[in-house]
Formats: sequence, structure tokens, C-alpha cells
Amino acid sequence: MKRSALNRAYRDALSCFTLHHWALPPRPAWDITDFGLGDFPRFGLVLVNLAAEPEYCEKLMYARRGQATPCHKHARKKEDIICRVGELTILLWPDRPDHGAALPPAVTAAFDGRPRSVPTGKPVALPAGSRVTLTPGLWHEFFPSSEECIIGEVSTANDDLHDNFFLNPAVGRFPAIDEDEPPAVRLLSEGAP
Repeated sequence: MKRSALNRAYRDALSCFTLHHWALPPRPAWDITDFGLGDFPRFGLVLVNLAAEPEYCEKLMYARRGQATPCHKHARKKEDIICRVGELTILLWPDRPDHGAALPPAVTAAFDGRPRSVPTGKPVALPAGSRVTLTPGLWHEFFPSSEECIIGEVSTANDDLHDNFFLNPAVGRFPAIDEDEPPAVRLLSEGAP
């Protein structure tokens, strides 16, 4: 990604957080990614690590309409994905979507703390305040269905290097950076706190 695109994404996210009164901690750990796909408007996410402890993690995320977080699963991490502002759409699969065998027509996950069966691989809208609990092994993809979306994540320990399994093998968790202007913020992948 060009540094100018990273800087613009940082400013857009910061502006949205400020508009909606989300105060960030001192020295937040910013993480901005195009998932290595080189198409941030289509596959992009801005993340801020609020807590990264051995037992738990909390993130605040920002995305615009049209930006998807590609289909993936975690082998160990259990997480709640929470729509904080706007509307978030999520798709769920009980097994790898392309593994060849017929998948069950429905998958069960906890929505707002209650088990709910939803159609496999079909869009489910989460209005502001709603959350879905994703257990290890549950494949998922999400994107805003509103112009902007602030997304929360509360999870067990996070391991971006070893516990993200993307359906698309071309996905890379952190972007390569083309330095076309000075950085507005240092990113987590650059050793920021």
C-alpha cells in the first residue's frame, strides 16, 4: 500500500472515531491492512489494538462500504464481533466454504448471547449494538452495509501471525508499504506500541 493511502485511512478512521465519541487510549497501536491484495477500497480494514494481554484482546475497527475482511477462521481464538456504529454484514460457514463437500444449509452461532441458526454463507445484518460470537473453526467474512462502520472485537488472546487462516491463499495479514509520503502514524507491523 502507498503510505499516502495508509495516512488517508488513518485520518478517515480517526475522524469517524472522534465524530462518534470513541476516545482512544494514549499511544494506540494502529494496524491498517489491505490484506496484501493491493485493493484497499475492496479489501481493507483499519484496526486499533486497545488491549493485548495473554488472556484477552480488544480491538476497535473501522471500514467503509465496499471494504470486506476476507473469509477466514481462527484455530484457537474465540471472539465477539460487535457492530458499534452503522450496520455490519457477516457471513458464516461451519466448514471451509470451498472444501468440495456439501455444507449444511444452516450454521448456529450466538447472536447477542443467544444461539441462532442462520443460512450458511448468506448475509446477516448486525445493527449498531449487536454482536456475534465466533468460536474457533467458524469461517467468517464481514463488511459494512452502511457508509461507515465502527466494529468492536473482544477475544481470547490474539495471534495475527499464526492463528489467521484465510480462504484465499494470496491474503497477507500486513501490507507491504510504498513510502510516497511521511507516515502520519507508525503501524503495529512497524513496531509501534
